[in-house]
Amino acid sequence: MPNVDPRTVILLAGVMSSFMALVMFSLNRSYPPSIKGLTEWGIALMLVAVGSTLAFGLGYLPDALAITLPRILFPTGLFLTYVGAQRFFGDTPRYLPWIALIVVIVALQMWFTFVAPDYSTRLRLSGALSVCLFVAFIGLVRRQGLNSFAKLLTMGVLVSMSAIVVTRMVTAWVWPVGAHIYDATPQHLVYLSALSVFILLLSVSMVLLAAERLHSEVAYLASHDSLTNALTRRHMNEACAMELERSQRHDHSMALMVIDLDFFKAINDTHGHQRGDQALIDFVATVNTLLRRPDQLGRFGGEEFVALLPETSLEEALNVAERIRAACAQSGARAACTVSIGVTTNRRPDDSVDALIARADAAMYQAKARGRNRVETAPVD
Repeated sequence: MPNVDPRTVILLAGVMSSFMALVMFSLNRSYPPSIKGLTEWGIALMLVAVGSTLAFGLGYLPDALAITLPRILFPTGLFLTYVGAQRFFGDTPRYLPWIALIVVIVALQMWFTFVAPDYSTRLRLSGALSVCLFVAFIGLVRRQGLNSFAKLLTMGVLVSMSAIVVTRMVTAWVWPVGAHIYDATPQHLVYLSALSVFILLLSVSMVLLAAERLHSEVAYLASHDSLTNALTRRHMNEACAMELERSQRHDHSMALMVIDLDFFKAINDTHGHQRGDQALIDFVATVNTLLRRPDQLGRFGGEEFVALLPETSLEEALNVAERIRAACAQSGARAACTVSIGVTTNRRPDDSVDALIARADAAMYQAKARGRNRVETAPVD
């Protein structure tokens, strides 16, 4: 191990960081804008790459480039990694406290470089800053729940990097640390090599986090209407089929409601399609506040929606339908028009999803024929 050149380790870390930065920038261009933080992650890796390259030139480049600039770039890159993770997980970054801390640490490092040279103190200062950011990063990931491989890998990498830095800070009191970053002692080479590997692993974990988020968003878009966020017709049919099979197996009751917005065409014709779209969005938001957690609402087309109510009798479903009707009809409600609702349940042993929807649809048209803004049911023999 002493035969390994620390410069080579630092240069390899820079090369790997630059490669992963290009990967991150590529993902940022191709992924939807709803996946945030990729830009910060890419910039952070590029800063580490530039800092490593400049540090590699120590002895060949001016000290301002080979010493001062890397000590600014490395903590800034780590901070941007944390900021990117905050944006990725939907948190609001707090810049000022961290920037102030970085400025103080960098200023102290400059003092112990050019005024009172002490590499051991510089090592502890940079290590303390890194540990602070790692701990904040770990807390952020932990709050999201470790429910995926990408999050577990990220947590493992952050904990390992924290342990490496803390170990190096502690051993600096026992073992000699040399005069600069290119000290070739075995413990220093292990430290540099381990950090280089874990920088790569951290960037891989960020790529996996982004891919995982993309997969979730694609799955969500496949099952939800892009305008209203109600379930799609296909997903709703599958949910109804599964619930009907379960209800028939256990001899339980489930209810279906077909809901149609009254005079919806007039809204589009009078106020324009944008206002019509908003009416649909407001309607779904209103209905979702009145449904239970197991209930599901799907858009079947245009202004027609279907609500699935598991473990619900006809009487209970009628009460829910009436609350929906009243909420939509209330003056000043979020929904912009009244609704007609048809309700049915699955009390026939040979019921199918198509039969249930057909009965509820017929009841809805009966509500239309009887003046709209009302609830009707298709009784089951």
